[in-house]
Amino acid sequence: MNITAIVGSYRKGGTIDQAIDEILDAAKESGAVTTKHYLTDRRISYCTNCRSCTQQEGLRRGTCVQDDDMERVLRDLDAADAIVLGSPMNAGTVTAVMKTFIERLIRFSYWPWGKPAPKTRNPEKKKAAVLVGSSAAPAFFAKRSGDVVRLLKTAANLLGAKSVGTLFIGLSAQKPHRKIGKRVKNRARALGRQLAAAGKSLSDDSVLNRY
Repeated sequence: MNITAIVGSYRKGGTIDQAIDEILDAAKESGAVTTKHYLTDRRISYCTNCRSCTQQEGLRRGTCVQDDDMERVLRDLDAADAIVLGSPMNAGTVTAVMKTFIERLIRFSYWPWGKPAPKTRNPEKKKAAVLVGSSAAPAFFAKRSGDVVRLLKTAANLLGAKSVGTLFIGLSAQKPHRKIGKRVKNRARALGRQLAAAGKSLSDDSVLNRY
């Protein structure tokens, strides 16, 4: 069972990174093989809105004209049974690197010229997802005033994943190098075990449906 995590934070070792590590560590203890991509380490160009990738029919994602690292990241996501998407909240939304990544997911939609709106190529959710967000503000306020969770859920849906849990960490900027607390760590590890179980279940169902 494979899990791929996408880290949309600018700080390695920061709140989002620590939480995702706990999720992945717990999943590995449940037998999962994990991969983690830092978007800051990947060359992912801005979407130019040429919509070339949306004109191609079929269930498979469209081909992007950009020649960068996006395809490499998507190959790992294709091979994953479950995914983790994480981003802190900056100015009320996800980070610029995560937003760039999400915009490039338009290829998972079919949107021929002349149609008023895009249509998801494959609405089936064959993967499980956990969403991780953080904010300097209290969690209850940030979740309602920002759109981090909504955008991460949109990305998960486009990638063919159904969210099985969300971890949102508030007051994350109290110290320059804050360590996540025991309560957050325990929640993250519980989500990791849940993700591994959900991913395995979805993977087994997918195999059974082939026969």
